[in-house]
Amino acid sequence: MRTFAIGDIHGGLQALLQVLNQLEIQEEDQLIFMGDYVDGWSESAQVIEFLINLSEKINCIFIKGNHDVWCENWLKDSDDVNASWYLHGGKETIESYAGFSDEEKKQHLNFFNNLKMYYLDDENRLFLHAGFTSMHGVAKETYTHKFCTDRTLWEMALAMDKKIDLDHALYPKRLKHYKEIYIGHTPTTNYGESEPMNAINVWNVDTGAAFKGKVTGMNIDTKAFYQSDALPELYPNEKGRNK
Repeated sequence: MRTFAIGDIHGGLQALLQVLNQLEIQEEDQLIFMGDYVDGWSESAQVIEFLINLSEKINCIFIKGNHDVWCENWLKDSDDVNASWYLHGGKETIESYAGFSDEEKKQHLNFFNNLKMYYLDDENRLFLHAGFTSMHGVAKETYTHKFCTDRTLWEMALAMDKKIDLDHALYPKRLKHYKEIYIGHTPTTNYGESEPMNAINVWNVDTGAAFKGKVTGMNIDTKAFYQSDALPELYPNEKGRNK
């Protein structure tokens, strides 16, 4: 069985399909999606529909991202349009649901309701959208919204990368709990990188699909990764979140 971590998609169905075609997925493979399926490009609702159907054929694990929380709230109550969400991709997501029936929207809401805040595999590898703050690990996190929003874990890993060993007294305790940690949420393009980044034992597979970057799928055992075309090339008449 191969396991792939799939970075943030942000409504870019065409990019997701490109990545999956390169992975040449087999029935015994496992796909772990890192969250933020919606908001940005014009096919958010279509991404969710595709993922629901895909999960009936392939073992999929879906992590919840902060943009997914916003969309979930809107699907619960269409009058609940968060102003910040609307300006950061929500408008495009709402428009993508034109033509979807109430029953289909209920199925999508159920999808969002069942997203995991984090996933820990049998080899003690942690997958979550953003990060966590508890020095005792995710099970002890008081503020669970941090799983969708925290950037300090990644910033800390970058700041200390390769400077001290695991056994050093100053090594952050929250990084010691897990063999590896996989995240999305913070685009590697923010650091001038178009590919996944690694710092200490943290792997960031969000390669900026919401903006001018790509969707990435990484084999977590070999670290080989596969990428779509840049999203503006796939949606040339759109701006995504490059507004």
